[in-house]
Amino acid sequence: MSTAVRVLLVDDQELVRSGLRRILRLRDGFEIVGECGDGDEVPEALAAGGVDVVVMDLRMKRVDGIEATRRVRALPAGPPVLVLTTFDDDALLSGALRAGAAGFVLKDSPAEDLIRAVRTVGEGESWLDPAVTGRVLAGYRGTPQPAPAAGVDLTGREAEVLIAMARGRTNAEIAESLFISELTVKSHVGRIFTKLDVRDRAAAIVWAFDHGLVRPGG
Repeated sequence: MSTAVRVLLVDDQELVRSGLRRILRLRDGFEIVGECGDGDEVPEALAAGGVDVVVMDLRMKRVDGIEATRRVRALPAGPPVLVLTTFDDDALLSGALRAGAAGFVLKDSPAEDLIRAVRTVGEGESWLDPAVTGRVLAGYRGTPQPAPAAGVDLTGREAEVLIAMARGRTNAEIAESLFISELTVKSHVGRIFTKLDVRDRAAAIVWAFDHGLVRPGG
């Protein structure tokens, strides 16, 4: 990844994209490398490479954000997707997680939250807006999961790392709070993914909520 986080904006409203450009400024460590007005334009925009994060609207006319996210994540080197929406629609947001989104943030969130969310996703981590996480996870899982899950044997330290992940902490923050190196945290995260049979942080966070390690708002 280059010094600046390279962002592709996908939203069917020019006014929204203009606002995002003003927030995600080069001097703050971001570079807007492309814009799309609908989800069907995304594959072509990604063809040349050079995108670290896709900031994706959910409601678009031709190809919505869920399907566009699915297409991005199906690419061999598809960048992570951060869903951005004004709609407090749990079904849409849980559908975006199923499609492989690395997280979501509401459009009416403070600019500081958007900046942190894009940066966090660009670093390969997840961002789940706490304002709606509990309800979205309920939609994501569909039916309650048993706790604990059979065959999953996390060590005490792995459980600590997973709980910290679910509370929105980055690898660097986890390392500082547990007094271990960031490399060690990454090793723990990799083992957690393997044991839970998940592909990314968002899915691991969902598992943590589903199985009672963390509760919404707690």
